[in-house]
Amino acid sequence: MELDRRTVLRLAGAVPVLAAAPAAISGGGGPWERLRARLTGGLFRPGDPGYDEARLGFFSLYDHRLPAGVVVCATEDDVRRCVDFAARQRIPLAARSGGHSYAGYSLVDRGLVVDLSRLNAVEILPGGRAAIGAGARLGQVYEALAAAGRALPAGSCPQVGIAGLTLGGGIGVLAREYGLTCDNVESVRFVGADGKLRLVSAETAPDLLWALRGGGGGNFGIVTSFTFRTAAARTLTNFTLTFPPAVLAALVAAWQEWQPAMPDELWSGMGLGATAANCGGCFVGSAARVNPLLDELVRRVGTQPTEREVTEQGHLATMRAFAQEAEFPAAVAQRGEYVATSRMLTHPVPDPGALASLLTSDPKLYSIVDAYGGAIARVPSSDSCFPHRSALGSIQITRGLEGGEAYARRSIGLVRDELGREYGQAGYVNYIDPEMPDWAKAYYGDSLPRLRRVARKYDPDGLFAFEQGLAR
Repeated sequence: MELDRRTVLRLAGAVPVLAAAPAAISGGGGPWERLRARLTGGLFRPGDPGYDEARLGFFSLYDHRLPAGVVVCATEDDVRRCVDFAARQRIPLAARSGGHSYAGYSLVDRGLVVDLSRLNAVEILPGGRAAIGAGARLGQVYEALAAAGRALPAGSCPQVGIAGLTLGGGIGVLAREYGLTCDNVESVRFVGADGKLRLVSAETAPDLLWALRGGGGGNFGIVTSFTFRTAAARTLTNFTLTFPPAVLAALVAAWQEWQPAMPDELWSGMGLGATAANCGGCFVGSAARVNPLLDELVRRVGTQPTEREVTEQGHLATMRAFAQEAEFPAAVAQRGEYVATSRMLTHPVPDPGALASLLTSDPKLYSIVDAYGGAIARVPSSDSCFPHRSALGSIQITRGLEGGEAYARRSIGLVRDELGREYGQAGYVNYIDPEMPDWAKAYYGDSLPRLRRVARKYDPDGLFAFEQGLAR
């Protein structure tokens, strides 16, 4: 299966999990029916019409999981009632925004899935801010902001949920100019383990706000909405350079010297594999300004691209172009059938040829490199727990399921572990990997001890614990 950028750039959904209660999925009445009666939204239980649709996440790998109930919340009070119910019944709890968790953590077996998809309002506020419900997806967010002439740096897939993306950091095509998505969070509305709704801001709970800016989905509690700073929408230029696969090593060598020297307005990434050596990106400004910069990259590679596309257009049209869609659909158009992992590129690649051999060792591997730097690198650690500010970029390694899941995971694991020996053990939590070695240190780095303290403070009993969660 060939994986394009839109398919593989899926951000992790927000997901908590406790140890399953053996009887959680049984029984047709009692506490579950009392919960149903208290809800404004819908409760779907095994055997109910719509249950089989409501329980599914994005990845088909996890279709075997059977939650005891899925609540499609219509109000913040529904979220509070779900948290209270899970705590009282001592069952696992998982919050779901877009449902794109690479490890399937937004679909908890034999527990309660708190679906936030109806909490998706986007409201433009005075002063260039936006209040966005945690259930909103990026396509909807971009459409609503564009109608008001505003922009938010975020991802490229229109079906990814804003909550999981933001809580893990939020790398996107405007990140070098405007920062990560989490860097633009002013405040959140949040339901904690005590079932209470609170406003989290620099004034009310600075420690929790710090942790929610990059601390990963599913930890601490459930965010119901965000207030973001936004920027004025501007003319953008997106570009794609397609090189012969044989020059993959030369492209890597050229890119890692070229990208850090570029202005903040220019973000780029590479798509690398046995049949791919591509560089694409976005420039905040005109095609006339970016073309000389691209000429410099081509000169460094030493080979002319077989294709070169440079398109200047409005902000929304550019976001649609990265999504490879004429318009953003209202429903998920396809489901994921691949596995993924990541490493941070903490320094330039010393041997691009060796990296090329590694990334093409399995012809079904496809890797995406995202540039960091610019505004990402200038956020102080006191403002956000995101630990990878100084990285050159991240590399996401993906593989389709040909040969089976176990074989696919072994293949990406070999690349992950070899990269870890060269660049250190860091990885990006939004590309969460259930087999990541020393995952807590990999995803949170030097922020980990403080994050553990915040988790103990706001979730002392581990209600939001899950396999790779901070409350474990």
